[in-house]
Amino acid sequence: MMGSEMSRSAVKYLQMGIRWFSVLIFVGYVMIWIIMPTNIFFPHWYPDIKAKVDSIYFGKQGTTILIYTFPVLLIATLASLYLHLKQTGSNDDNHNTESKVRFLRLTSWKRPLLVNGPLGILTMTELSFLVMVIVLLIWSMCFYLHGLFASAAQNAAKEGEQVWEVKLEYLAFALGVVGYLCLALLFFPVTRGSSILRFIGLTSEGSIKYHIWLGHIAMFLFTTHGLGYIMFWAKTHQILEIFKWKTIGVSNVAGAVSLLAGLILWATTLPSIRRKAFELFFYTHYLYIVFIVFFVLHVGFSSFCIVLPGFYLFMIDRYMRFLQSQQQKIRLVSARVLPCEAVELNFSKNLGLCYTPTSIIHINVPSISKLQWHPYTITSCSDTDLDTLSIVIKSSGTWSNTLYQKLSSSPPISHLDISIEGPYGPASTFYSRHELLVLVSGGSGIAPFISIIRSLIFKANTGGGKTPRVLLVCAFKKSIDLSLIDLILPVSATSTTFDTSRLQLQIEAYVTSEKQPDMNDERLTQTLWFKSNALEEPVTAVLGQNSWLYLSVIISASFMLFLLLIAILTRYYIYPIDHNTDLIYPYVSRSSLSMLFICVSIAVVATSAFLWNKKQNKDLEQIKTFYTSNSSTSPRSQYYNADKELESLPPQSLRQTAKIHYGERPDIKKILSGYNISSIGVLVSGPRNMRHEVASICSSSSSTDNLHFESISFSW
Repeated sequence: MMGSEMSRSAVKYLQMGIRWFSVLIFVGYVMIWIIMPTNIFFPHWYPDIKAKVDSIYFGKQGTTILIYTFPVLLIATLASLYLHLKQTGSNDDNHNTESKVRFLRLTSWKRPLLVNGPLGILTMTELSFLVMVIVLLIWSMCFYLHGLFASAAQNAAKEGEQVWEVKLEYLAFALGVVGYLCLALLFFPVTRGSSILRFIGLTSEGSIKYHIWLGHIAMFLFTTHGLGYIMFWAKTHQILEIFKWKTIGVSNVAGAVSLLAGLILWATTLPSIRRKAFELFFYTHYLYIVFIVFFVLHVGFSSFCIVLPGFYLFMIDRYMRFLQSQQQKIRLVSARVLPCEAVELNFSKNLGLCYTPTSIIHINVPSISKLQWHPYTITSCSDTDLDTLSIVIKSSGTWSNTLYQKLSSSPPISHLDISIEGPYGPASTFYSRHELLVLVSGGSGIAPFISIIRSLIFKANTGGGKTPRVLLVCAFKKSIDLSLIDLILPVSATSTTFDTSRLQLQIEAYVTSEKQPDMNDERLTQTLWFKSNALEEPVTAVLGQNSWLYLSVIISASFMLFLLLIAILTRYYIYPIDHNTDLIYPYVSRSSLSMLFICVSIAVVATSAFLWNKKQNKDLEQIKTFYTSNSSTSPRSQYYNADKELESLPPQSLRQTAKIHYGERPDIKKILSGYNISSIGVLVSGPRNMRHEVASICSSSSSTDNLHFESISFSW
């Protein structure tokens, strides 16, 4: 016992050391960006660092790799180790006083400050991030222009140009350099398995807003950068400069191609196009590859190293997603087809796969579209549903409607190939820290709350600590949509393993478009059982139970392999040609080889880790053996190996315990004001207007500080 306590204490101190060391590195990294535009960095500090770092092994890019790339990748590696220790360590301190105080402090940062502005709901965290980025952009722009304009008159006389023309060129140059900051941050929010996001308590799906803001600002800066140079060349009769591809120095043609790809991508992100033509938006987003490749060819790989870390981590994540989706075909066990044109898909799951409530997976159905991937909230709970993983898909678009038609057709389909990526979710949840949870949903927005309720029911049944009271307020257009409440009970639920009475759960359902229940619609929920395929596998994490440890190895090992390849190339091929002068060896060749080495390094290390983990994944083999050996005797053999059946289930569910209101909408303000409790967690998932209404109530001056708001949404 004493040894166990000492071990937990050592792990705790190690986590604390990693956390503070990472914070220290991050502060230093931010200071570099603050000092970079001043007269201190490039005229004084940078030459000294360059003289010590640049060598026959790394050349000019050695300095930028050391200053900009290495610190972030080190933070990512340390964050992965921290999450691994947290995952394997003890959670005994989840409910102590210090932890609760820290939790309440964090929830205050999620409190909505602005609701009805053009940027939607803004919390203190989001507003702080936006303000800091804008301030840093303005700071950088002012210092760059101040330094450049100081020599404008002298350089204009030298070049025989007017002063305003030289200032126009300098302005265009400064806009491009300032855009580096946005590009450096752009790929962090869309790295789904990012250890850095999880380390600071964020998720990729919850950070998409940052990606959108950064993308708009970056494209504005790069567009004005390009237009500024075009205007300068037109005024100085050098318009043909745009068609020049220099072997040494900046390539203007590559910059033009990169900007053109970015503009096409940017245009399709407009809400009017993205919502009405999602497939156009989805497919044109792959132009980011063209944008990045030609951006590297435009500025050179040495300059690109300034923004490399975010893209490097994104590439690792993207390749791991590719391995998971291409190497694993997932076993679909059953599907519940609801009369409200929604389906619940139940997949076989590896027993060792754990995930937190509100986690998501991305699924692909090749028979509908080989390229489209759609995110859905996991409705199952890894504690209660040990060998299944479930999602709910409401028919609301071309893709989801096609899927519903396939599953509800008569005769029903015999098999459905599905690939997945994920699951992805928060590192931990704090729902049980509140005294009361108010879950407000609209339509299919109830899906994220199903996993939360199932998790709390499990906790209440196992005596895992105090559970909060739960009030589920769900609004539906038609009474037939009430069948979504049935999904709170899993297919395999029994009264002994899933006793809902142990949780203080109250359900208030509102049917807004009907004055009374539709007695004519007698459709029942139907369950389809699928026969297993030997080539299909249960859902498993791409890197297994030690995924964070493997990720730290992949990040560090791939980066070291990349440095080794760069060192060999520079020392034995490039250096004998140009001797670090950067005046002989072509930029395009150097940049192309560097990009190739990045791809090779990531592919070799990540593939090795993936295959090694697959070989060591004994749980997966045990599950396969279990399914095979028990196919004829197990009472649940129908669930996995029997021929597919179609059966109708009677409407016995939580719907019978819900209080249903017809012809009215929920009065959220009245509901929340009826509770005099110190801590109320208010979670909302549904249409934009509903989220804004609840956010307004939680942020209003008349509300007390006991309301802790959180929005769950995929619509951006």
